[in-house]
Amino acid sequence: MQTFLEFEKPVQNIIEQIEKLKEVAAQGAVDVTATLKDLEKKLHETRESIYSKLTPWERVQASRHPDRPYTLKYIDVLTDGSFIELHGDRTVKDDKAMVGGFGSVNGRTVMFVGQQKGINTKMRQYRNFGMANPEGYRKALRLMKLAEKFNKPVVTFIDTPGAFPGLEAEERGQGEAIARNLFEMVQLKVPVICVIIGEGASGGALGIGVGDKVLMMENTWYSVISPESCSSILWRSWDYKEQAAKALKLTAEDMLANKLIDGIIKEPAGGAHADIEQACKLVKAEVVKHLDKLTKVDAEKLVERRIKKFCDMGVVLKSKPAKKR
Repeated sequence: MQTFLEFEKPVQNIIEQIEKLKEVAAQGAVDVTATLKDLEKKLHETRESIYSKLTPWERVQASRHPDRPYTLKYIDVLTDGSFIELHGDRTVKDDKAMVGGFGSVNGRTVMFVGQQKGINTKMRQYRNFGMANPEGYRKALRLMKLAEKFNKPVVTFIDTPGAFPGLEAEERGQGEAIARNLFEMVQLKVPVICVIIGEGASGGALGIGVGDKVLMMENTWYSVISPESCSSILWRSWDYKEQAAKALKLTAEDMLANKLIDGIIKEPAGGAHADIEQACKLVKAEVVKHLDKLTKVDAEKLVERRIKKFCDMGVVLKSKPAKKR
């Protein structure tokens, strides 16, 4: 059963009409081919119209759509089923919110790492809703260092509401684990591509988000804080989340304009959840394109460019020293 967001009501109405017509066609009483064709065209146009003018808050909602493909789906399509998952951080346990392993993309071996939310209620609990503990980030780092050892590129998929904020996570060094990943990722001597496929919240996203190319899918967001949390801090209420989403400049267009990402991956009309296979193919095309270019760059040059890229981010305003009296 499909799930529809509030702003997708016009789409829902057309899909319901199409399903009713298909039921009529199945009974064989009336020829509805022409009507179906018109409705399918109208459906495509309606999806394009709605998704071409989404507000920042609506994009946040789209990024959380329960029917969107998650990390393991993208990996499966990119690797044509050749993915071999690797487990454990060799210290505490295997964090189910963070997945990773080797897979073959067009004959090239790649290390994949990403957050996995889960496709239903039971799996979301199992995956801790994509919120990794310190051992998840340490597992990710172990796999990335393994890729470096065998000179294999790294591709990360980011989709998390944030690193797990529990007491036990803090006791086991959540902040240190994320900071260590930032330090180590910027120095990896292999190509690193990061793709935001859903939510990109706070340090939980940044912990696997340092790469030569950082890409965002069209209907995703990337920010230091979620709109709800920002609203609750500034206004002591979640009622201002739409204002917060706009002010945070968290959409792919905003992030690209501020030179914090390197590109935007188009989504099918109606979002990635409307055509999962096509969305995965679009991501694969972008990943392959950048891998082809990055694998030709010298390792030392990669690291040098990566460090410079992240050091150049942001704006620094220098004030003039006060005159001595």
